[in-house]
Parts: sequence; structure tokens; C-alpha cells
Amino acid sequence: MYFNEKGKINTKKCVELAIKAAKDRNIKHIVVATSSGNTAKLFKDVKDINIVCVTHAYGFGNPGENEISAETIDELKSAGFKVVTTTHVLSGAERGISRKFGGVNPVEIMAHTLRMFGQGTKVCVEIAVMALDSGCIPYGEEIIAVGGSAEGVDTAVVIRPAHANNILDTKVNEIICKPRNF
Repeated sequence: MYFNEKGKINTKKCVELAIKAAKDRNIKHIVVATSSGNTAKLFKDVKDINIVCVTHAYGFGNPGENEISAETIDELKSAGFKVVTTTHVLSGAERGISRKFGGVNPVEIMAHTLRMFGQGTKVCVEIAVMALDSGCIPYGEEIIAVGGSAEGVDTAVVIRPAHANNILDTKVNEIICKPRNF
């Protein structure tokens, strides 16, 4: 499905499509990007699927701070969700080097290339790899990743992530939904 515009206006439909795709394809893991916890909470009634919430890293907004509250993390964990908070695999240290010295690094080129399909597609690849590297999803299985830009989600993909040290072995098998105009 293609949405006419990007952004949080598509969140509810994107979540519905991701859940339906998981059930239809017998996929047991959904990885969802969430900076506040609001999008992740939309999965609270999902049964028999491992929900992994990937947050921004500490310091993404302000040094030493996490954008998602400790209370929200506790709430998500109480709902049975796994929560991953770690360095973004498609920026991290390389972004710091680029900011300090100028220029661009290979991982940033990869991120910008994925953005040719929309910010949400880049986020989906990134969070799937982060969840795999954190041990929250099994290696070698198709999962569904759900992402967007800024607030809410607008993109869902069926993906078989590889670990960061082999990221180019990641396979985006299917695009469930994404914005057509972004």
C-alpha cells in the first residue's frame, strides 16, 4: 500500500497493516521505532508476536538524556515488549566524525541511499539490525520492521536483517506500506 503523504497521519493504518502481514505470513517478530513510546503502545493488544521497541539512543536530542521516559519504558516492558536503546547503526560514531571534520562516511552514504525510498525505509533497516545485534530477534528469520520520520510511522517492511558487521547481507523482502510522496 502506498500512502499519499508521509508522517504520523499514517500511523494507525501502518500498524494495522504490519500486524495483519505478520499474522498472514506467520511472522513472529515485529520491530517498531518509537521515540516517545506512543507508537509502540499501539501494539499492546497483539498476542503471540514478539514486539521489540527501538528507541533513540541517549544523547540523540540532548546530551545524557533519553527522549523516552523511564516510566514509559517500564510500561512497555510490563506489556511484554523488549526495549532496545543503543547507538544507531546507520550513524553513530561516523556521524560524529563527519560533524567534527566534514565530509561523509560510507555508513552515512548507505543511510542516504535508503532514504531514496523514504526515511521510514531507512529506519526499518536500521532498527531491524539494531534489534538483531541486541539479541532481541533471532538471526536468519524474516521479521517485520515499522518506522517513519519524526513522529509516528508510515513504513512497514518484511526484512531479514543481518548483523551490523555484515549489514550488506540484509534483505528487504517486501514493502508492506510506505509513503509515495516524501
